[in-house]
Amino acid sequence: MDFELRRAREKLEKEQKERKERARLKLEREKKAKEEAKKQREAIEAAQRSRRLDAIDAQLKADQEMQESLLAGGGIVFYRTLEALPFQGSGDKIKLPPSCFTELSGQGAFDKGPLHFKLSVLHQEGPSNMVDGEKESNRSTHSGVLEFTADEGFVGLPPHVWRNLFPSDTPNNSFVEVRYVRLPKGTYAKLQPEGIGFAELPNQKAVLETSLRQHATLSQDDVLTVNYGELAYKLKVLELKPSSSVSVLETDIEVDIVSPDDMSAGTDQYTLKPLLFGKSESGMVEEGKYVFYKFTIDDDTRKKIVSGEKRAEVRVDSEIDGGDTSIYVSRHPLLFPTRHLHEWSSHDAGSKVVILSSKDKSVDVGTYSIGVYGFKGMTKFQVLVTLEDDSGRKVGQEATSSSSSIEMDTVQCKNCKRFIPSRSIVLHEAYCSRHSVACQHAGCGMVLRTEEARDHVHCDKCGQGLQRREMEKHMKVFHEQCSCPCGVVLENAAMVRHQASDCPLRLITCRFCGDMVQAGTSAMDVRDRMRGLSEHESICGSRTAPCDSCGRAVMLKDMDIHQIAVHQKS
Repeated sequence: MDFELRRAREKLEKEQKERKERARLKLEREKKAKEEAKKQREAIEAAQRSRRLDAIDAQLKADQEMQESLLAGGGIVFYRTLEALPFQGSGDKIKLPPSCFTELSGQGAFDKGPLHFKLSVLHQEGPSNMVDGEKESNRSTHSGVLEFTADEGFVGLPPHVWRNLFPSDTPNNSFVEVRYVRLPKGTYAKLQPEGIGFAELPNQKAVLETSLRQHATLSQDDVLTVNYGELAYKLKVLELKPSSSVSVLETDIEVDIVSPDDMSAGTDQYTLKPLLFGKSESGMVEEGKYVFYKFTIDDDTRKKIVSGEKRAEVRVDSEIDGGDTSIYVSRHPLLFPTRHLHEWSSHDAGSKVVILSSKDKSVDVGTYSIGVYGFKGMTKFQVLVTLEDDSGRKVGQEATSSSSSIEMDTVQCKNCKRFIPSRSIVLHEAYCSRHSVACQHAGCGMVLRTEEARDHVHCDKCGQGLQRREMEKHMKVFHEQCSCPCGVVLENAAMVRHQASDCPLRLITCRFCGDMVQAGTSAMDVRDRMRGLSEHESICGSRTAPCDSCGRAVMLKDMDIHQIAVHQKS
């Protein structure tokens, strides 16, 4: 009996304990559920509060951007996100879609003067995910507008704008924000060339002025590319006034050119090494490459050359063992003479000499350039410019020309066809027939030593007589076919004449802007063609300037006629 009662009591206690445990666990679950519900409510409230704050911040940012756009655009708000595409053009003027024209016109932007835009590269990853390289490439610049002919959703960028926005050739993201802004007119600019080559230009002011005519804006830290004929020089914009971005339209800007930080930079740019009269310089030139020098003829030296008292000699002595050179000489503003663009040249074997004497009407005061061209192999050379006495040669020439009047009793040698005094004609003919041979080629008649006659040949194309070892160089220098950038294909000799007088891409000094520019084709205006103006000069001369006498605005190309017709000034 006691055993059964004890078992019943233990069973009851066990059931009570289990019920208490279940009740405790139930309370804990309910408490945990309440805590989780509370956390969820707090998280939802925090998310809602964050969204409300983000919405407020976005609204404030949008209002701020609107105010900034209104301020920057002078009351005009325009910004678009467009995909950038490059196109071949000059300057900084971009192409926009036609819808941009409609939007800008609707806000009256065209009534406020020239259109300027701020261009900024957009990154889809967002600022928090950008690495240092991306931050560096997150650049901005400014531009004008060329036309509204781009496809919708795209913006056309010329090379200048493309290089400043995308320093690397293959950008990861080419989306650009285009924003209308108003820019002040520039008053000051500090530029720094990347190399020392730009310092060689004799008319830096005219070159910069011509280049900036193709631009509407300048931005600090941009790289400005200045073209001088076929050469391109890069200048970094260090400082601008009155703002870090300015307009360069219809304004006068004071420009400072500072020296590059690294004077050895820009080794790919041509430089002119100075030469002094009578002092030789040594150098080496690789096949197909040039080494350039320069020397100066002052007024006193010019007078001596023009009077026939002196002559200037440019001499290049080359080591011909396995190599050879040619030399080309020009007068500034043609800075770098080449095979197809020069005024004087020499291609002789061994020493090359170019003589500037009184016979050269183009000799004048100024700086002259020498281009030593590596014709074959790696060649060592020495270049020397001297001022030689020219009177001895003139006397000899005069004596030769007057010899017929002094010595009347002469007989022509049957072999060399020279006139020899009759008293020594027998001895001369006996010696001449044994040691000299007259070339029988039509039109030649050159008298050569017997050993020289064996190697004497004539060019099949031009008939010029020369030594056999010189034929290879003669054919390459004068008769090798080459293509002009304008599309004409000519022999080298004809190419020199073509690029000097006929090529539309030839460099000329514009009589109105003073810059070395491409001549272009014939002027469109018949009157300009009659005046001898090139295509560039016809356009450049159409700019107006106030007359010094009456202040009236007159086209530059009509200024001389205006002075004669109105002010009777010849």
